[in-house]
Amino acid sequence: MSDTFWRQLQEITGEARCFRQEPMGRHTTFRVGGPAEYYACPKRSQIAPLIALCQSQGMPWMVIGNGSNLLVGDKGIKGVVIELGKDASEVKVEGNSLTAEAGALLSAAARNAAEHGLAGMEFASGIPGTVGGAVAMNAGAYGGEMKHIVNKVTVLTMEGREEELSLQDMDFGYRHSCVFENHSIVLEAEFALEQGNIEDIRGRMAELRSRRSEKQPLEYPSAGSTFKRPEGYFAGKLIQDAGLRGYRVGDAQVSEKHCGFVINRGGATAAEIRRLISDVQEKVEAQSGVSLEPEVRFLGEF
Repeated sequence: MSDTFWRQLQEITGEARCFRQEPMGRHTTFRVGGPAEYYACPKRSQIAPLIALCQSQGMPWMVIGNGSNLLVGDKGIKGVVIELGKDASEVKVEGNSLTAEAGALLSAAARNAAEHGLAGMEFASGIPGTVGGAVAMNAGAYGGEMKHIVNKVTVLTMEGREEELSLQDMDFGYRHSCVFENHSIVLEAEFALEQGNIEDIRGRMAELRSRRSEKQPLEYPSAGSTFKRPEGYFAGKLIQDAGLRGYRVGDAQVSEKHCGFVINRGGATAAEIRRLISDVQEKVEAQSGVSLEPEVRFLGEF
């Protein structure tokens, strides 16, 4: 089936936007991960036909954005990885609304808002993910979350239908939305923003960039904050109190700059990163009784 499936995949996306045995280290911010059996970068109009093909052939598939919260196993991923990236990344501004396709980088959407004098997305300007991923997990930083600015979201259902969901329909919570439970795919989001002063907006974005640079290990590959914030605690503080600042497994390390980040010092494997995450969970629970839940998603075979 593989040759037939490969030809059908190429017919949908075009030969330039699909690949075989594609190293996932090229597509995750951890910079690790084995090969995807198939890797496709469809335009928005090609997403539904591509998924229909996978379903008709019994081919496993998954959707990713910028790979900024993923840890892909060293043995790679079976089936098709569908990247919603630059080929599905249009951003439009109309009045106080900004509409962005799922593949648009959140940072680019925030810059676009700033250029039009629209305030409200400043908190998102340094988040390294795509709009689709950010909306799906209700990403947030510095007191802001997607739920504070989302007006409506267009998703693709498992049945291949486009549906428009309101803010209430999205059922946003801490790093949560209905998208994962419904197995739907974010195609586009409309954000309700406010008129503001362009220089003030840019100044706020610059301030947040400076704070990130000072406090976060941006010089190393990572997936951002590795753990969700436990209720009533800060993950980084719990990890520090457990004596794990700088703790290493191979080239994977708890950042000395910010204990809430697990970093790849350059030569880490996915197995080393996963082992380190597991060690941190075990040691923190033994020290404080608090169970840390990873914010990172584990994909593929380790």
